[in-house]
Amino acid sequence: MPDFVSDKHLFHNPVEFAMSKIGGTYKMPILWRLKDKAWRYSELANSIPHISDRMLSKNLKELLEDGFISKEIFPEVPPRTEYNITKRGKKAVEIISILRNYGFELMKDFGIEEK
Repeated sequence: MPDFVSDKHLFHNPVEFAMSKIGGTYKMPILWRLKDKAWRYSELANSIPHISDRMLSKNLKELLEDGFISKEIFPEVPPRTEYNITKRGKKAVEIISILRNYGFELMKDFGIEEK
């Protein structure tokens, strides 16, 4: 496959492109949490180890812009915001699930025990 450009970045293959959208330290954990239900910002912040507010906001914004999640703001006092997974996000979770299972296999192969 020839190289291609998206968002002013050069990509050499579709795996590299996909990882640019869902890779990194926090995007997959965010998507994994949203797979079954809507979550509020504070719930996500409290459930993802070592994530700063800045990084959570940045990753949520990118996932929103790329169509992996949606955001619903409820007109209440105080305002309530919930994040939901989209159809595109659900497709990504299928891949994340496979990668997660492979990760468990690798951990076992390398003598690392689950906690």
